[in-house]
Order: sequence, then C-alpha cells, then structure tokens
Amino acid sequence: MPIILVIAFFQIAVLQQPLPNILDLLIGTFFVVLGLTFFIYGLEMGLFPIGESMAYDFAKKGSVVWLLLFSFALGFGTTIAEPALIAVSAEASKVAATAGAITNTTVAMKEYADGLRLTVALSVGFAIVLGVFRILKGWPIHWFIIGGYILVVIITGFAPEEIIGIAYDSGGVTTSTITVPLVTALGVGLASSIKGRNPMIDGFGLIAFASLTPMIFVMIYGMAI
Repeated sequence: MPIILVIAFFQIAVLQQPLPNILDLLIGTFFVVLGLTFFIYGLEMGLFPIGESMAYDFAKKGSVVWLLLFSFALGFGTTIAEPALIAVSAEASKVAATAGAITNTTVAMKEYADGLRLTVALSVGFAIVLGVFRILKGWPIHWFIIGGYILVVIITGFAPEEIIGIAYDSGGVTTSTITVPLVTALGVGLASSIKGRNPMIDGFGLIAFASLTPMIFVMIYGMAI
C-alpha cells in the first residue's frame, strides 16, 4: 500500500499523466503481493526453523570445525543463489561492457558477472565464519565492524573508481530475501544453544558482517582484474 500510494501521488499530482498499461500494473501488483505473502509464510514455516535447529544441533555436537564449515557453506550457498545479486551482477557486466572495461561479448560479460557473484559469495561465506567464531568466543561485535569499515576506507583509496560503486552496492544486495532469514536464524539458534550467550546481544550481527566483507572483497577483485 505505501508503494502504491507513493507511485499514485507522483503520477497524478506531479507528472499529471495517466498510468500506462494500468491492467498489467494491477495484475503485476497482485502477483507481487501474492508472492510476498507466500514468501513470508515460507520463512516462518521453513527457513527460520531449519536454520535454528541446525545451529542447535551443531552446537550440541560440539564440533567447531563442522560448525564453521557449515557456516561457510551456508553463507556461500545462499549468496550465490541470491536473486538481487544475480540481477546486479548482470547489470554491472552490461555497464562494464558498454564502458569498455571488458570486451563487449556475451562470454566476457558472463565471466565478469560470474566472477563478481563468486567473489561476493566467498566474502559472505568468510563473513559468516567470522561472525560464528565471534559468537563462540563472545567477542564484542563493534570492534569488528569499526575495524572492517576502516579497512573499507583504506582499500577504497587504492581500488579502481569503476569498481567502488559496484563494491558498495554488493554489500547491500547480499543481505536480501534468501541470505537474511537463514543467516539470522543461524546466529540466533547458535547463541541460544551456547551457555552464557545472550541471543539478543550475541545472536544478531551476522548480517552486518555479510554486508561489510563484500565491499572489501569486490574492491580487491577489481584491483586484481
């Protein structure tokens, strides 16, 4: 409803033009509402419970190596399948080809997009491992975040200008529909299952790592290629 009201106001009051293809827009809006409704129910019924239960089982098993391996695989797998990242990577490859940064061919654009996706997925996998290790040790999160953003600022000074904006956006698109619920459930479930950890204090914060590390990795990726 807020989106509909904003679009309707500016279309009618500011642009003062009728909405084009009004029937298609209404049908599309209906499908969006329907899809989001099922998605929210799916998160509550499936993704959140499985993330929490697996975190609890790994903590109960007592194997740190397997827990960290699972954390990396979860971060990598959810990110590589993230629709927002797929869309942004494809758009970045088109812009890079148009600007002459890469060869304007389908193969070169696909390699660029896949390389970007893989870099971001690896960075999120590393971020989740770091975040889980922090929960296990009980270290305060703010030192990691402050240090991480200082590193972002330093690397920004050396990274090519063409990659900086893409790197910063990569930090946002990773924390979207697939990654957020599973990673959040992992952190809360893990903190809930470890004695002496507070789920409110220690369970949240993994998403901050998942937003931070892609900026660093993608800028390094830009310098490398």
